[in-house]
Amino acid sequence: MGRLSSLFTPERVAVIGATERPGSVGRALVENLQADFGGEIVPVNPNCETVCGLDCVDHVGETDADLAVVAVPAAVAVDVVREAGEAGIDDVVVITAGFGETGGEGADRERDLEAVAEEYDLNLVGPNCLGIISTPVGLNATFAPRSAPSGSVSFLSQSGAFVTAVLDWAADHGVGFKDVVSLGNKAVLDETDFVESWGDDEGTDVIVGYLESIEDGRRFVDVAGEVTRETPVVVVKSGRTEAGAQAASSHTGAMAGRDRAYEAGLRQAGVIRADTVQDLFDAARVLAGQPVPETDGVAVVTNAGGPGVMATDAVGDGPLSLAKFGNDTVSRLRDRLPEGANVYNPVDAIGDADNERLRAAVDTVLADDAVGSAVVIAAPTATLDFVQLAADVADLQADHGLPVTTCLMGGERAREADDTLVEAGIPNYFDPARAVGSLGTLERYRAIRERERREPTTYDVDREAAQAVLDRARERGTTRLGVEAMSLLDAYGIPTPAGEVVDSPVDALEVAEDVGEPVVMKIVSPDILHKSDIGGVKVGVDHADVYDAFEDLVARARNYQPDATILGVQVQEMVETESGVETIVGTNRDPQFGPLILFGLGGIFVEVMEDTAVRIAPLAEADAREMTEEIQAAPLLSGARGRDPVDRDAVAETLCRLSQLVTDFPEILELDVNPLVVRPDGAVAVDLRLTIEL
Repeated sequence: MGRLSSLFTPERVAVIGATERPGSVGRALVENLQADFGGEIVPVNPNCETVCGLDCVDHVGETDADLAVVAVPAAVAVDVVREAGEAGIDDVVVITAGFGETGGEGADRERDLEAVAEEYDLNLVGPNCLGIISTPVGLNATFAPRSAPSGSVSFLSQSGAFVTAVLDWAADHGVGFKDVVSLGNKAVLDETDFVESWGDDEGTDVIVGYLESIEDGRRFVDVAGEVTRETPVVVVKSGRTEAGAQAASSHTGAMAGRDRAYEAGLRQAGVIRADTVQDLFDAARVLAGQPVPETDGVAVVTNAGGPGVMATDAVGDGPLSLAKFGNDTVSRLRDRLPEGANVYNPVDAIGDADNERLRAAVDTVLADDAVGSAVVIAAPTATLDFVQLAADVADLQADHGLPVTTCLMGGERAREADDTLVEAGIPNYFDPARAVGSLGTLERYRAIRERERREPTTYDVDREAAQAVLDRARERGTTRLGVEAMSLLDAYGIPTPAGEVVDSPVDALEVAEDVGEPVVMKIVSPDILHKSDIGGVKVGVDHADVYDAFEDLVARARNYQPDATILGVQVQEMVETESGVETIVGTNRDPQFGPLILFGLGGIFVEVMEDTAVRIAPLAEADAREMTEEIQAAPLLSGARGRDPVDRDAVAETLCRLSQLVTDFPEILELDVNPLVVRPDGAVAVDLRLTIEL
């Protein structure tokens, strides 16, 4: 497990702040450790001689401990951690609250704690946490009311209360844990550290977590992207409705809000995101207990037609497909099932089926090459023994080596069969949709595990020219740029229309004569973001009208905002759009994940339709291609109503070039190319808006 392995395998644990006082955290920690820990427990409290029958010492330096668990008042906690570091203890869990979560003095105290941890190179969990558990060594260094059942799931949580609830629930639902960590404030160790460590841990088959934030999104994506090739990671991320883009000035910033960043980051990392706690542990159970399927074909076997139809509907809602049986399978099912039974998928062995009939049906479908997994659904009848059915399904699953879930739709009868199914690692549900959904989780993980390794796509670009554009903006003290910065795109190989920004009608006509007739003219002002809203754009201007158009655009801008900075008017060749589709490409820099790249339907409808795809930069070409395929308007790109398909390769290249640009220049906070007109013969960036950091 790398550098964190010692955290979960101590031989001697010091509890600093241990006390005899009933109901105290210090006492609960000692009692929980005494329950199963095979190593030595040393209470540290200068005011007590013994705690829970164990001799106390005055200072942590007297303990020779491997792990220090700190439960002293916040005012002295940092000094105690320093003592632990001076004593040569590498692993520290700070239970104590009163740090960054309280602000002010607490935040200062947390910074001091971080400094001490860095000075002594400590593996420090917390502060403000419940503690840690490791079942292989019987370590329960928490103040939770119960420990964890043993298993192969390692669990991290940003909420200590969530941990206590899960531990209480898990004992009754067949979920066992290897390690459990309450992250607390994550002053030193965070979710990425534990994902990385558990990814190397042979005892961890599945990593699950509850997260409210990710400290370093880019590092998390990189680390989890490697871990998920071998070990599945499933998380619940709270805060889906956070209004994180309220202050954004660009279309991209408004639409690529905080949760879109997490969604994109988790997806690129290969992390499965669960919507609910139930989904989280449904995923944990099936990933820990069942093999990964080799195909997406699922077989449904039931003694009840209605639930079989429900399962079939659920298959259509997820990544699975209903397996099409081979002729031999259909023939064998006809031989083994009575007349009136459905021998095609879903297999209905009809309501009078006994155990022998259902076993034969399950055995037959699991032998079919088109079947990658199966769900067995049964309603209670007088002819069926659920306990025997559970034993049969467990045997057949082991014989065929394919993943199976069950849906035993009953009360007491189903509960009597649970022990057999839990021992075999087969999840059982009352709802057919959940049984199918769990198999869908396995299929999603199969796709994650088999995904190709993607390296960012890069191009030869003129970085110096791009730097010059940004330097000129800094010299002017300008943070918002528009079409006057189109050369930024040119420097990175993103096609733009011919044209220039001019400051007089005479120059406007000269440029118009160079680029052809008619032209597009736009007011250029960093203070006017939505030019079309004030009539600041004129399309199809003939040469004879250029003078008047120039004067009118400037007048409109002055009337709209008298104090606006007017840099001039852009005169631009008119881009033919009839054969193309107006799209948007853009970026918004997220505090945790860095630049997000956005693609979607563009033009004036971009924020109305909100049909966009988002990824974390830097992009590989395959990422960019996926973005063009997943928006709802994708059929428009493929050609609709007789129109020719547009150049998707040009879109993907533009996205990758934009990704390279904003990766190279972190001072670019937001950027919109809207519209990027995509035609059968390429793509061209018609308009630009960006915000930079001075």
